[in-house]
Amino acid sequence: MLGQVVPAEVFAFILVFARLGSAVMLLPGIGENYVYSRVRLALALALTLVMYPLVRGELPAMPHSPLALFILVIGEVIIGLFIGGASRLLISSLHVGGVVIAFQSSLAFAQTVDPNQGTQGAVVSALLTITGVVLIFVSGMHMLLFAGIRDSYSMFPAGQPPPIADFTQLVVHLVSSSFTIGLKMAAPFIVYGLVFYIGLGVLQRLIPQVQLFFIAVPAQMMMAFLMITLVLSSSLMVFLRYFEENAILFTAGP
Repeated sequence: MLGQVVPAEVFAFILVFARLGSAVMLLPGIGENYVYSRVRLALALALTLVMYPLVRGELPAMPHSPLALFILVIGEVIIGLFIGGASRLLISSLHVGGVVIAFQSSLAFAQTVDPNQGTQGAVVSALLTITGVVLIFVSGMHMLLFAGIRDSYSMFPAGQPPPIADFTQLVVHLVSSSFTIGLKMAAPFIVYGLVFYIGLGVLQRLIPQVQLFFIAVPAQMMMAFLMITLVLSSSLMVFLRYFEENAILFTAGP
């Protein structure tokens, strides 16, 4: 009897770890490149130990065929990658907003490594991304992602094929909504840049002898820093509201 129970429990634990571990590897603030892989692995194992008793009754029986076991594990990995990737798409709105702000304020030439995107980007974009991730953990919204992983066993039962069509529709929705939220965060800078360039064009027509470029760029950068000081908190509140509304979708039942 013990020889039948132990393999079944090990199989169930591996099945939970496959979904949760693949999600943890992509979650914002946890699945970043600057977080050691051993730390992420240890966190995934600890979360699996906590979540395993909660979802044990929803797991399928251990299959007899190695091929069926492989298909089950791959399906769980795909669902976990989808949850982690969807949360990563929510963070991309900060990157979009930072890039738009940088272009509108002539700060796009100031480049640095964005640790959350893993690529080189504007300093403003890296500032927004890092600040947004910090606010997610400070406000406790990261717990919504863990709750979403738990509730995903009701939305996407283990042992059933992942709904690829639904995944695709949700990804399209998250990409478009993240782009929209990024533009909303940068809306004050878009208005400011439009007014500034129109005024600069009118002034250049009135005084064509003056080289306005040498005057306009420093003035534009100073105004951009002032705008960032005034509207940064409001822009981040827009992002947090958007993150909360979409993270709750993962905790909703079918």
